[in-house]
Amino acid sequence: MKILTLLFILLPMFLISQENTSKVLSKEVQINTAILPVPDGQKEGAMVYGYNKDGELVLLREGTNNLVCIADNPFREGISVSCYSKRLEPFMARGRELNAQGKTQDERNEIRGREIESGILPMPKEPSMLYVFFGSEEDYDKTTGALPNGKFRYVIYTPFATTESTGLPDKPHAPGMPWLMDPGTHRAHIMVGPF
Repeated sequence: MKILTLLFILLPMFLISQENTSKVLSKEVQINTAILPVPDGQKEGAMVYGYNKDGELVLLREGTNNLVCIADNPFREGISVSCYSKRLEPFMARGRELNAQGKTQDERNEIRGREIESGILPMPKEPSMLYVFFGSEEDYDKTTGALPNGKFRYVIYTPFATTESTGLPDKPHAPGMPWLMDPGTHRAHIMVGPF
C-alpha cells in the first residue's frame, strides 16, 4: 500500500517534469529562433541565451559582436525573442535576476532605478537598440526555428529622455509611429512598431 501511495505522489511530479523537458527545443532551433530579429550580417556573431532541459536560462552560444539574444521562453504562450546591445546586458541581467527572486515589475523598476541612480548598475547614456520578433505558436516551426508571419518591434533605450528633449509624443498617434515610453525615467525608450 505504501508503494502505491508513493507512486500516486511521484507519478504526477515525473509527468510534469517530462512535459516541461519536452517543451524545451534543441539548442540549434533555439539559436535559429533567437537571432530572427537580428539584421543580416550580425546573426552569426550574436551571443545567445536559451533554455536547458531543466527550464533554466543558460548561455547557448558565445558572441563575437555587440548583440545579445534571448531565445523564446517555452513556458510562456506565443513565440517572442529579443536581441539587444551588449551595453544593455547589465540592466537586462539585473531584471532577470530580480524576476527570479519573485519581484514584481514595479519592484524591479524601483530597484533598478535606485541602482542606476547610485551608480551600482551601469546604464548606457547613449541610445541603445533592442529588437523584438514575435508571433503565434501556430505559425512556429519547431524543427527549424522559422516563424513565418512574425512581426517586428523596435525599442531604442534612451535613459531619462523626455518628450521635450526628443520631440516625440508619449503615445502613438498612428500605426507604426515612434513614441516615447516611460519618459524622464531610467527606462525611457522609443517604441517603433509592431510591423
